[in-house]
Amino acid sequence: MKKYLSFLRIRFIAGLQYRAAAWAGMATQFFWGGMTILMYRAFYKSDPASFPMSMSALSSYIWLQQAFLALFMGWYYDGEILDSVTTGSVGYELCRPCDLYAMWFIKNCAVRLSRAALRCLPILVFAALLPKPYCISLPASLPAAPLFLLSMAMGLAVVTAFSMLVYISAFYTLTTSGVRILAAAVTEFFSGAIIPIPFFPEPLQRVFCALPFASMQSTPFLIWTGHISGTEALGALAMQLIWLTALLAAGGLFMRSALRRVVVQGG
Repeated sequence: MKKYLSFLRIRFIAGLQYRAAAWAGMATQFFWGGMTILMYRAFYKSDPASFPMSMSALSSYIWLQQAFLALFMGWYYDGEILDSVTTGSVGYELCRPCDLYAMWFIKNCAVRLSRAALRCLPILVFAALLPKPYCISLPASLPAAPLFLLSMAMGLAVVTAFSMLVYISAFYTLTTSGVRILAAAVTEFFSGAIIPIPFFPEPLQRVFCALPFASMQSTPFLIWTGHISGTEALGALAMQLIWLTALLAAGGLFMRSALRRVVVQGG
């Protein structure tokens, strides 16, 4: 266990070095978040009662998306991990006395955490200072805060477990570009990153919530805003746990199958 914590610490500290990129990312996220909220505000002015979320709750949802973008971005994949397969340097990692799946999982989590750590607080502070209904609100209730944190941790684990399937696919393809583009498009749409899931028709919402993608970022953000609460929130957390278990099991089997056929040439 200590070796995996060392991987986590090393990659987390390394990720904190990219402060200029973090400032550039924050500027982009401030602009994008504000632009998205103003776009929705234009629609809300026509008939506010016809929308499934209040404007204040939607603003909180969007600012949470921007603050924790690095945690849940479905289009991010660690180039170092992918390159290690295509160049054959994965052979060195296979010589280490540790599980390759666990090592990659920890590294991916560490990079996401380090990027989010640099950006989330300034964005949240900025969003809290905005006037209503454009600002981020406090959690909808006292129990929502711990449920949100638990759901955030589960969401990070789910999105990392899903991305592991893409990393492992590198053992089977000459390039993972096609797999990454497809996975990113599917993840962004079905996770509520483009349009929040409550804005879809009820039958589609049930389909979306049954897929693993809603367990990535939609669940924690909807818990914060109060759109799901009580037993419904506990059910959503249970769904996150189910999908995390399923993705970890699938990833482990996929990795073992890939390693049985991998051939590293050169020396």
